[in-house]
Amino acid sequence: MSTQYGFYIDTQHCTGCKACMNACKDRQNLADGEMFRKVYEFAGGGWGTDAYGGFTNDVFTFYVSMACNQCDNPACLNACPASVYSIRESDGVVVMDTSKCISCFACKNSCPYSAPTYDYESKNMKKCIMCTDEKTESGTPSPSCVKACPSRALDFDTIENLKAKYGNVQATAAFPSTTEPNVVYKLHSDSGKGFEHVNPEEVL
Repeated sequence: MSTQYGFYIDTQHCTGCKACMNACKDRQNLADGEMFRKVYEFAGGGWGTDAYGGFTNDVFTFYVSMACNQCDNPACLNACPASVYSIRESDGVVVMDTSKCISCFACKNSCPYSAPTYDYESKNMKKCIMCTDEKTESGTPSPSCVKACPSRALDFDTIENLKAKYGNVQATAAFPSTTEPNVVYKLHSDSGKGFEHVNPEEVL
């Protein structure tokens, strides 16, 4: 493979504004209920009292902006009974032949990032391909989610360049690296504490 693209996700500085999610939805002209990029919210901690009866708290929340991570060992590809998925040799993007889709939802149910989304009009799954269908003058993709982030909490490049720039953290407690995803994280300072996913109805 000549190139492998990936995403950088800074969970320390993501504010959960969902600009990335909405920019992607607009760029891809997705219908209501369809999302290629989703913003997960995690929270933990609680309230207590100190020795003097005063209230104390250690409440925290953080966000993880997540799309298809173009995995080296994609769960969608391995689960699909119709051979819809393949890994594109030129850039490592996991692509689909939607004409083969039988609407069984095996890919969505197996993906740890819930990346595939169902198009009820065309009756097939679809997902993020990193905006590789539209490239800049230099010949590289320019994902709309990255351009839209006001906190600069997302970045896009080859996975080698991202690792060199940001380090090699490719898993979080919320998203273990079970499929060899092409993603690099900056972990939130509270991500090592106990937490729960608090917006599942919005993203799953």
